[in-house]
Amino acid sequence: MNEPEKDAPIYVTRPLLPPLEEFLPYLRQIWDSKWLTNNGPFHHQLEQALAEYLGVRHVALFTSGTVALITALQTLRIVGEVITTPYTFVATAHSLLWNGIKPVFVDIDPVTLNLDPSRIEAAITPQTTAIMPVHCYGEPCDVARIEHIADIYGLKVIYDAAHAFGVQHEGSSVLNHGDLSVLSFHATKVFNTFEGGAIVCHDAKTKQRVDHLKNFGFVDEVTVVAPGINGKMSEINAAFGLLQLKGIDAALARRKVIAARYSSALASTPGIQCVLSADRAGANHAYFPILVQADYPLGRDELFEKMRRRNVFARRYFYPLITDFPMYRGMPSAAHANLPVARKVADQVICLPIHPELSDEQADFIAGLIAG
Repeated sequence: MNEPEKDAPIYVTRPLLPPLEEFLPYLRQIWDSKWLTNNGPFHHQLEQALAEYLGVRHVALFTSGTVALITALQTLRIVGEVITTPYTFVATAHSLLWNGIKPVFVDIDPVTLNLDPSRIEAAITPQTTAIMPVHCYGEPCDVARIEHIADIYGLKVIYDAAHAFGVQHEGSSVLNHGDLSVLSFHATKVFNTFEGGAIVCHDAKTKQRVDHLKNFGFVDEVTVVAPGINGKMSEINAAFGLLQLKGIDAALARRKVIAARYSSALASTPGIQCVLSADRAGANHAYFPILVQADYPLGRDELFEKMRRRNVFARRYFYPLITDFPMYRGMPSAAHANLPVARKVADQVICLPIHPELSDEQADFIAGLIAG
């Protein structure tokens, strides 16, 4: 097993950075125009380019995925209770609390690790107004079953699609499902703008409301129609996104190669389960989660620390569960007995490094540490 340089840490994700000399002309144009933010030309170009690339009707850019989630709930005027998953990044549930909405947690499917549709109906009450599922690790939710339930009970569906950039489901973008989908463009995501995010809308009227809400509610200099916030993406972030979009297909292809390499190397390792198939159609390979099971020689945390000692900075992603944090753990739906699958997975999961700059040698070294 060839070991990488000891002073070169290997991180689970790394931002995809184009050559600096390619970015400088964009910066020069911004400096010369002195249009730094407030829906400038690069902002509009990126919205259009992303809509075309992703195969969706409308994209509204934001400063972050979290602000986009908060605004998506405001856009649809969601109140009361929203059913969601405990197995996700905290921003999913935090966006509900920031809107004065009560999250109701439902267990996950043991195969996809997404919100389990068979458990949603039992959690619906007269106060339920929406469902907020997460396409965890970029794996599509069971959108047909979720939307069937939503139709029966008159609920809105907002997908937290932070991991799902470019993901296809049955031949088209998974972002076309639900009432709204929210993307994250944080530096560690498949596609990034340093910091950023977006709401995917299906009609012009909704896009207009989103645009009002992300700019203080302004229609023009003297007209305010909604209690909006400052959620606009800057011209520098948008310019970076335009440049990065040029290399996204190559980046996705490289991620697929790494996923296949891990899958092959770990397929026969007792006690290690590769959660997602490397050859699944329409995937973006945003993450490579494994589950460390009882018949593996080390416990999950022991393996995690072994990797850290060898400068492999993997992540126990998502651990702890959202429902273990103090602002949520007192809620009835956060009870351990209500979430047995999510709790088991959270205690077993490790996400391995996967990003376009990860070399074959590094991937083989990581797999070798696990396989022994």
